[in-house]
Amino acid sequence: MANGWARDGAVQDQIDDSVKDALVIARSRLPSGDGRAECEECGEPIPQARRRALPGARTCVECQTKRDARPSFSAFNRRGSKDSQLR
Repeated sequence: MANGWARDGAVQDQIDDSVKDALVIARSRLPSGDGRAECEECGEPIPQARRRALPGARTCVECQTKRDARPSFSAFNRRGSKDSQLR
């Protein structure tokens, strides 16, 4: 495929680098450290197995499930169509 001055495979290399950068950012956002022994929302003890599986856990499974179920809204238009940008 002709792509100007770029060497063969340069586009794929750029995609791979973008994915690697996104992984580094996502991993840096994961909770770390000792976490908590009790849930910060309900005060119930967080099981040792959860704290081992997810270092830095601050909520119990029930509270985290409720937190994840809440709808999140973004100000960014991710649809990308002109119609959605005009609304």
